[in-house]
Amino acid sequence: MNEKYIKVSGNKIRYLEEGTSKNNIVLLHGLGSHAERWERVIPYLSKKYRVIAPDIIGFGYSDKPSVDYTPEFFVKFVFDFLETLGIDKTGLIGSSLGGQIASECAATQSKSLEKIVLVSPSGTMKVSNPTLDAYTMAALYPTKNTVRTAYEMMSGSDKIEPQTIEHFIERMLQPNAKMVFMSTILCLRHAPTIMEKLAKISIPTLVVWGRKDTMIPLEYSKDFVLSIKNCKFVVMEECSHRPHSEAPEKFSKIVLKFLDQ
Repeated sequence: MNEKYIKVSGNKIRYLEEGTSKNNIVLLHGLGSHAERWERVIPYLSKKYRVIAPDIIGFGYSDKPSVDYTPEFFVKFVFDFLETLGIDKTGLIGSSLGGQIASECAATQSKSLEKIVLVSPSGTMKVSNPTLDAYTMAALYPTKNTVRTAYEMMSGSDKIEPQTIEHFIERMLQPNAKMVFMSTILCLRHAPTIMEKLAKISIPTLVVWGRKDTMIPLEYSKDFVLSIKNCKFVVMEECSHRPHSEAPEKFSKIVLKFLDQ
């Protein structure tokens, strides 16, 4: 994967890029995460698509301006990012927070978006739970123990790679990282419901959810599936919150089948 940097509305944005196709796919990671969260699926997707995975503004090694991290702010970033790269047509794949951002982008009915894939998206869950609490604790107090606990709860497994823990700690210790994390949570929690926005989505949509997801439980999938008109739904039985990391080959096959239709 090629690591690149670009200025978007005055902010330095880091992104990964792979593939030479004329057809584009942009991958949007989740809260407190970074572009490498997609590293296990990029080799599959990049065989057919030019794949671009940014560190969303405020996260990873991208700039972290002191602003309110509202849904509208993230939507503007995505479209500014696409414009800066000269991308006029693309698909969006978003996980968790990235899924909500992708759905909100699609709700604008922009002609630049062709299809979207939402992976356990946030947006309709307005309450916390033990897994989200543990993840928030890890972000605010990033030690090996807090981060390991959060990832074990999120994945339902105690087999967490050391580099996953190290990468999270390294990024959360950057200036403004904790502010961005909490601003995002608070802005999302107090934002209006996205149900009406979901009803405005008209492009083909695939919703993928892990059966064992405790971060955003499967029950919240019905809000998306019932609200989005042109929607397909796949439950990955063996997965939790991050099926793209947990079962990358199977996930990629599901996504590529949808994108190629």
